[in-house]
Amino acid sequence: MATLLADVGGTNARLALARNGVIDEQTVTRFRGDDFTSFDDVVRQFLQEQDEPRITALCIAVAGPVSGGVARLTNRDWDFSEDRLARLTDADQVRLINDLTALGYATPSLSGDGLSLLREAPADRHRNGQALVVGAGTGFNVCAVKVLSGGRITCLEAEEGHTYLPAIIMDRLKAELGAKADQFFSVEETFAGRGLSRLHALRTGAEPVRSEHIAEAAAKGDPQADATYRLFAELFGLMCRELALRFMPMDGMFLAGSVGRSLSDRLELLVPAFLSDEQMRQIPENVPLLLIRDDMAALHGCLAALD
Repeated sequence: MATLLADVGGTNARLALARNGVIDEQTVTRFRGDDFTSFDDVVRQFLQEQDEPRITALCIAVAGPVSGGVARLTNRDWDFSEDRLARLTDADQVRLINDLTALGYATPSLSGDGLSLLREAPADRHRNGQALVVGAGTGFNVCAVKVLSGGRITCLEAEEGHTYLPAIIMDRLKAELGAKADQFFSVEETFAGRGLSRLHALRTGAEPVRSEHIAEAAAKGDPQADATYRLFAELFGLMCRELALRFMPMDGMFLAGSVGRSLSDRLELLVPAFLSDEQMRQIPENVPLLLIRDDMAALHGCLAALD
């Protein structure tokens, strides 16, 4: 008997089996989404490759909204259904969760090379059992985590990426871009990877290029790319400050995704904006910043979500 776990994004799906509460790393398999017409087909192939084990439970982390036992990928035409997956696998327990929710469930177990401390907070600070995962990459979203009595945790679903930009960030964009700032309206359009690309194009008047190319050019000293990257890091720091005030994650703000990993190397640009408001500075000052590096984190979160 085994538990089926999956972390499904727009490009790849990673599947694994867990037995007796432990992920069998020998079963971890990555599948390219372009090679399959549906996630159900991925499950069929994976189970065939694993000699058709008896599946008693499964949890799937999906890069898209989940509601009422159904989900759909944001960046691929795949849909998911708990009822359909139960029929496909004959599992007794089936759960679909958002991929950020899976990372939220994983936070208590992250350690070692899977987690980096980016900014310490005072050891004697007030701890409230609250944490926040901030996922910035292809999209943007957050997951609030609360530790309950007995050490159990609960994770709160959100669609933060589709909220409007805070006024402090829009004002900064208008100061830099003038009327062109109106092209940034949502948090995701600003802070997902494509936001950096659009920001650079609007600043310079050049054709859009991939965000990683801008980060690389900035690191090499290109003045235009560096100016864009500095502005983007400042804006991201302001966004993290807003999130710190909104969720008060005194047990840590965990960055995840390609944007978070990129900015973790330029903290001297991000942290000043994170701590910029003197009036409410005591809250961000007491929030440690961390970076999730463990590629298996979502799978571990799926396993914890079934517990």
